[in-house]
Amino acid sequence: QVQLVESGGGLVQAGGSLRLSCAASGSILSINAMGWYRQAPGKQRELVATITSGGNTNYADSVKGRFTISRDNTKNTVYLQMNSLKPEDAAVYYCNAEIITSWPMFPADYWGQGTQVTVSS
Repeated sequence: QVQLVESGGGLVQAGGSLRLSCAASGSILSINAMGWYRQAPGKQRELVATITSGGNTNYADSVKGRFTISRDNTKNTVYLQMNSLKPEDAAVYYCNAEIITSWPMFPADYWGQGTQVTVSS
């Protein structure tokens, strides 16, 4: 019914940049909030950034000023521009979206498969 597919991960040196993309497809009536989460080995999954359908954003303190989340509602896509990357940013990044597939169904969370971000020093 719904798929979220991330892309754009890879290997970069500290101080470099990456742009992650996540496209939602399938039977989608509307998308509420979208966001990015990350999980490093041995650590819990943590919130990186979120964006509402109206464009309001929220960032983890650790990435504020370096990362920018945006979305294109015509493409059902959310982006994460990551600048000034640090080794501690290395993790698997997961896309999340709150999606309504049909009425009167309540919104449900969907997750992408994750994309690896590796930052070398």
